[in-house]
Formats: sequence, C-alpha cells, structure tokens
Amino acid sequence: MQQLINHIAAHPIVPVFYDDDVERCISVLEASYKGGIRVFEFVHRGVNALENFEVLLAYKKAHFHDLSLGIGTIKTAELAKTYAAIGADFIVSPIVNPAIAEETLAKGKLWIPGCLTPTEIALAESLGAPLVKIFPGDLVGPGFVKSIKPLFPNTKFMITGGVEVEESNVKNWLSAGATALGLGSKLFQNTGANTGAANAADELASRCEKLLSWTKK
Repeated sequence: MQQLINHIAAHPIVPVFYDDDVERCISVLEASYKGGIRVFEFVHRGVNALENFEVLLAYKKAHFHDLSLGIGTIKTAELAKTYAAIGADFIVSPIVNPAIAEETLAKGKLWIPGCLTPTEIALAESLGAPLVKIFPGDLVGPGFVKSIKPLFPNTKFMITGGVEVEESNVKNWLSAGATALGLGSKLFQNTGANTGAANAADELASRCEKLLSWTKK
C-alpha cells in the first residue's frame, strides 16, 4: 500500500472519468497515459461502469504496466468488495464508511475516503486511511488544507473538485499541503473527450503534460 501511495505522490495529477462508451474510455485512458498520467480514477457512475472498468483493467495490464487504475464513487462495502476482487488498484469514496474500510484497508487495499471536515478526516484516520480525498475542494480552498495539515501530519490529502487547469491553482493546492489533485470535468472540457472529436486525444495529452509540469518544484 505504501508503494502505491508513493506512486500517487510521484504522479500527483489524477484524471477522474466515466463514459458509457468503452471505446471512448480506452481512448481517454490512452491519451492521459500519453500525457504522462500514471494514476487514473474511473468512476462508478453509469450502467456500464463495472463492465467498462474490467475492459480498462485488461487494457492497462496489456499496455500500461506502470499505471495505477482505481475506481471512484464507491459508497457501499459490497461495491468495494466487487471492485477489489476484480483488481482495482485503489478504491475512492465520496464518504467515510467504516464497512468499506473493512473490505479494503483491513485487507491491504488502498481506500481513499472523501472528507470535508476535520471530524471526518479524524474518523478516516482512525479507520486507517493514509490518504483522504478533500471533496468538493472548491468549497474550502487551499487555505483549508494549509490550516488542517498540521492537525493531521501523518495523513495525505488528494483534492477533487475545484482544481483548475491553470498553473497558479495547481501550485497553490500543492504548496498548501496537497499530495495529489483529482480533475474531472475541468480537465476534459473543450477537449472533445466526451464527444470523440478527432483532436481530442492530442488536446487531452497536452493538457495532462502541462498539469504535470506545474507539479514540479
């Protein structure tokens, strides 16, 4: 688990994506990888989520051996167990659910629970979560992370929601103490990723390259 956390810290830009069309999912995964992405979060938000994730896992194993592929929007222990069993590298939740901790952390699988208050962070920490998701990040801002970081020196933070595709925003989050940044719609907007536009892959890869370059000190 620690090796995976180190991998996330070394590759701190995490695309967060879902589409019903599995071919489009593969295209987005390929473009993201081409742009330097090595941690990718698919989300359980559609009827084809499980089926598409299984395809992406197989594709990753065949082509992207150094990519960590996780599943997000997991709200129940049953779903966590299902995705862990098929090989998800990590499980992300929008909530803190002790039952999910039992299906993941207790079995050596990285679980990243979503938190928005110090009380929720403390609960996640007590359950053994070494990395928590601050969500939605735009409700609190980098100042919140900077303020709470001293209270939880052993906990790492991934920010999702409110991360902009601009250098100052990326640097502000990281300097405040964030370990990783998850980007969903803001990463994919105007790239054509959700429409299959011809230049979508190149635009997305370029955007990922820029984001990763801004994380370098």
